[in-house]
Amino acid sequence: MSLTPTRQQLRWAFLLALSLLLSALFDAIGLPAGRLLGPMVAAIALAVSGRDVRLPGTAFVAAQGMVGCLIARGVPASIGSTLLAHWPSFLAGVIAVTVLANALGWLLSRWNVFPGDTAIWGSAPGGASAMMIMAEAHGADVRLVAFMQYLRVVCVTFTASLVSHWWVSKAGGTLPHLVPPAHGLLLPPASWPGLLATLLVGLGGAAIGVRLRLPAGGLLLPMIAGIVLQDVFGIPIELPPLLLAVAYAIVGWTIGMRFNRQVLIVTARSLHKVLASVLTLILLCGAFGAALVHWAHIDPLTAYLATSPGGADSVAIIAASSPVDVPFVLTMQVLRMLFVMATGPAIARLLARQIQRSAQ
Repeated sequence: MSLTPTRQQLRWAFLLALSLLLSALFDAIGLPAGRLLGPMVAAIALAVSGRDVRLPGTAFVAAQGMVGCLIARGVPASIGSTLLAHWPSFLAGVIAVTVLANALGWLLSRWNVFPGDTAIWGSAPGGASAMMIMAEAHGADVRLVAFMQYLRVVCVTFTASLVSHWWVSKAGGTLPHLVPPAHGLLLPPASWPGLLATLLVGLGGAAIGVRLRLPAGGLLLPMIAGIVLQDVFGIPIELPPLLLAVAYAIVGWTIGMRFNRQVLIVTARSLHKVLASVLTLILLCGAFGAALVHWAHIDPLTAYLATSPGGADSVAIIAASSPVDVPFVLTMQVLRMLFVMATGPAIARLLARQIQRSAQ
């Protein structure tokens, strides 16, 4: 056997090294989802240069299962009581933000910025990684969806951090850094039985979901099973940093390897229009948050963070570091994400058909 590395092995070595470097850089500057964006940018660099690598499809299915468990872990156990106490606010907030986001996606498609279903999925105000997986399962261009979703995540996180910092400073306090320092990828899980249960739910659920040909089954089935595992049986979902980093890297590599020069040209040309739509959505959601202050007597910072369109993980970090009603913020964010995941496919198909008919 020859000890000389093959071309694929050399490409994998370069991809791993560049992914680690970019992930560390993004984490250091506090960029949201740096451990997903780093591998995705590294994969884009290789793909555009014609040096892409082959990634097994089963790896992406396994990563979907871990992302599903991550979403399930974000569903607070108090969601039921918080929902009952403020259900009119949650109903109005979830529907309003979803309608505003879909309307802007519809406009982007009408203006021929992106194809109909791609623009709708890219504008959907759910978890960015979940929306990419859902978009992939329903035939949208996941490369453009990723571009739209993470541009919004960065903008929402930046503005929410500034608003929270200004609010807390005005009250005489301080706001910790948006992304807490990593404690190390090799930290062991808090519960080994919890880790085993999480792996069984995530990997087994993803495999069953794909085998049954469920739409986005590799994500949705582990998510539902994870919620039952955590909130019904009381078994904690354990996702050690290394496991999450590997899952994020696989998702990032899978998406990044589909980029090419033509896609980059399209995203560069559309940047100003997508950015304008994101900033418009942030302003409109802020206006709705102001309406909640007067209508439902929610404090202003809680209302603003609860109605922020996306970036749920980052918003949760900000909320935990601010004088707000954290269960209210998390419940609104999680409910909207679940609502978008449930209704997104039907909304995308409906709006895409309407756009196609009007163009004829």
